[in-house]
Amino acid sequence: MQLNPQHVTIDELLSGRLFRIPDYQRAYSWQAKQRADLFNDIEEVAQSGFDHFMATVVGLGRESCNIGSKRYKVVDLVDGQQRITTIVILLKAIEQALDNEHTDRDKRDLGELLVKDDEHSVVLLQTNHDSSDVFLQYVRTGRAADTRAPTASDQNVIDAIAECKAFVANWAESRPLVELLSTIRNKLSLIYHEIADEAVVYRVFEVLNSRGLDVKWVDKTKSRLMALIYEHVPDSVRQEGLHEMHTIWKDVYRTLGLDLRLGDEALAFAGTWKLPTSPRRVLSEEDASIEIANAAGNAIRTIMDAARWLRRVVNKVVSLDNDQRRSAVARVRQARFVAVAILLRGFEEEIERDLLAAWERVTFRIYTLGGADTRKRVGEYVELGYEIINALLEPTAIKQRLLDIGHGYSIDEVIEEDGSTWEEWYGGWSAEVRYLLFRYEEHLAREKGEHVDPLAWEKIWATDPAKSIEHITPRSSKEPWVHHLGNLTMLPPRTNSKLSDKPPAEKAATYVEGGVKATAAVGRELLQGIVWDEEAAKRRAADIEKFVRVEWGE
Repeated sequence: MQLNPQHVTIDELLSGRLFRIPDYQRAYSWQAKQRADLFNDIEEVAQSGFDHFMATVVGLGRESCNIGSKRYKVVDLVDGQQRITTIVILLKAIEQALDNEHTDRDKRDLGELLVKDDEHSVVLLQTNHDSSDVFLQYVRTGRAADTRAPTASDQNVIDAIAECKAFVANWAESRPLVELLSTIRNKLSLIYHEIADEAVVYRVFEVLNSRGLDVKWVDKTKSRLMALIYEHVPDSVRQEGLHEMHTIWKDVYRTLGLDLRLGDEALAFAGTWKLPTSPRRVLSEEDASIEIANAAGNAIRTIMDAARWLRRVVNKVVSLDNDQRRSAVARVRQARFVAVAILLRGFEEEIERDLLAAWERVTFRIYTLGGADTRKRVGEYVELGYEIINALLEPTAIKQRLLDIGHGYSIDEVIEEDGSTWEEWYGGWSAEVRYLLFRYEEHLAREKGEHVDPLAWEKIWATDPAKSIEHITPRSSKEPWVHHLGNLTMLPPRTNSKLSDKPPAEKAATYVEGGVKATAAVGRELLQGIVWDEEAAKRRAADIEKFVRVEWGE
């Protein structure tokens, strides 16, 4: 493997090149912390006067192109796109702020660096997943695209623009901006690998990022699979395989958005299912990546099968994560492993719904009603999840295994006869409270032949559950039973916040009109003159318990 690493400044890296980020790379995902670290590095360099080594950048050299009289090398960024994207945004913020007559030349030069002067206004860096052209329009015009419903990736770029502009404005209050520009272009440096052979570039990425650096294992797995195609697949079918591989990873990153936490989990799950024998724990991301590569082998069919499998798992992991109704049940990793396995099997809709309902009953009973530590039943859940996929368990067998996992946590064992189960349910249990009360809401609606109010619950699901949990007797009362389940109900967040610390009787009319049946029932009782005290709260909890014993019973 012939490499020619170059130690270059930012100015040397950006001069004479056009950078592109392919669709099959992940979207811009740097958060405020990483950007703040970059800003701090720049401040330290400016104060010390010493050069600062940033990182390694890997590029795949493509064709060259002429723009006007100048010739540019086109480079696909394989590693380093997060940092380079942020620097380009920062340079644009500086260009916008340079307005003194003494800096006209710097402003013009910087503008020509960022946007090449041709009829298409070619920009220095073309990003991916920029659905609303937020980045592109900002680099071209200095204005972020006005989008009412930005994707997570778009929003991250919008945040980066705001933070870079704020950093530049803060600098300009005490120092000339040309010093900031000079520091970035001439004092920040990196090691740049520009590789012409795509067969080599992904191996270089893997080697360079196998030394504890902050690179996600899902990214490393992609590079491993790309490298396998180049190393083992004949030329006659290689391009077809690469085209599909690019499409698969474009789908993966678009599905994940900025939540790469889900990418790590999907990789861990996918690799665990590729083990030859049933495990007792989900693999680490690193070990899972190795298993995926082992499963890929060296034939085009198996390599593509491995990539397709990972994409399928990513889709189901994200689908489960987006299921707000089940979010409180899915908080335990080994339980999620089983739920994703059920989703992957592709059962008929009615069977899948029945299996997930059984999974919900057992899991909520063990970890919430039973208060079990999340380290309990790990092996049993993981073995079941593995065998759902690899032993193709039938639905009846899956339900029986779920019942077996719940042994020792029957409904009579987890609910205390004296009612103490329902004490102190608010602190640390907000998602579980919302889930239980939503299920109770469904129950009340069914009894009346009605449906839950979709508008009210859409608002409740869309925010932190704590913002929608209403204390009937307010927390400011300091009553020792204020967090008792019977004293908790649900309201849309804005309605909830308006009630503040009002006593129960003053909130009754709002309860009736709030769109939540269980809350409305409390409101009607209050309007009829009931005194809301500890006895009333416990009486309501007893009514909820009757439902719980049926819904989460065996």
